[in-house]
Amino acid sequence: MTKMINIQPSASTAEYRYARGWHCVGEADSFRDGKPHALNVFGTRLVAFANDEGEISVLNAHCPHMGADLSTGEIVNGRVVCPFHHWEFQSNGRCASIPYCDRIPPKAKTKSWLTCEVNKLLFVWHNPEGTGPGEGVEIPYFPEIDSDEWNNDWHMDLMIIETNPRELVDNLSDIQHFGPVHGAPCTYFANIFEGHIGTQEFHGDSGRLGGGLVAKSAYYGPATHFTRMRAEYEGRTIETILLNCHVPITPNSFELRFGVLVKKNPEWTDEQNNEVAKQYVQANRTSFYQDVDIWKTKARVDNPVLAEGDGPIYQLREWYSQFFMDEKDIPEKLKERQEIVTMDKQAG
Repeated sequence: MTKMINIQPSASTAEYRYARGWHCVGEADSFRDGKPHALNVFGTRLVAFANDEGEISVLNAHCPHMGADLSTGEIVNGRVVCPFHHWEFQSNGRCASIPYCDRIPPKAKTKSWLTCEVNKLLFVWHNPEGTGPGEGVEIPYFPEIDSDEWNNDWHMDLMIIETNPRELVDNLSDIQHFGPVHGAPCTYFANIFEGHIGTQEFHGDSGRLGGGLVAKSAYYGPATHFTRMRAEYEGRTIETILLNCHVPITPNSFELRFGVLVKKNPEWTDEQNNEVAKQYVQANRTSFYQDVDIWKTKARVDNPVLAEGDGPIYQLREWYSQFFMDEKDIPEKLKERQEIVTMDKQAG
């Protein structure tokens, strides 16, 4: 399901720098259909396709010959074929065949993007400096995605939101919106920022998602957010993994993918488990879309006036800023562990 969400623009397009990191562009199997797929991301156009072995590649979409869009071509023998003159490009971006010429020009190639496939999702690496990820900068694998104990296909929604991604990332430290927006007052809330990972732990109650709600979540870089959640829902314990990831289209728009995995109840039939999973997924969607409704009309505020108990908004934004600068310029303090407990009612 794809939705278009119109939200007030919030960042200048002049010399905008897109964040360094892994970005999810969809469920991996969706690219294994024998067709080229257009990706309008990072202010440009890419093409994703799978070869005969099912390995997925992402290339710059415009042919270096005469500029045609490779994503409007076709896949033949694992190569993407330009619709204009039928030049064929292999997974590394090099031209492998020209139907009317035996000699392939050395410059007949297009950029190949670094990709990885984790948790049945396809990720593309973006870095304006042109280098790959540093040691430990990776998307974590969740074994639940391959476990028979879980409904292990993502129940995925895709929407296009017209604002800067920072509005989404701010939620990681915004404790005070949970009560007014989601009806889920908080009893414990903490953030940890360390290197490229920013985490949140939330305890509270939700009329929609269940009582005794415990949610432990993390951004792995600027754009990929997973949450492990547990709550008491309709008389049973529900365990879920939430996916909340985005990839920028322009400075003022991004694709957002929201997905949910739900653990099965071993005492129930597959039909019963699927029905409860559908209900709980819908409850999560409804809760998440309450945030989206706020983003539709809110303005960008770079220097918000904060009150005591608002959460570490400025610390989060400082952590987030590292993905928009050269790696050599990242301050050492952003690599160190910083733990902030905003609320702890359980401890009195």
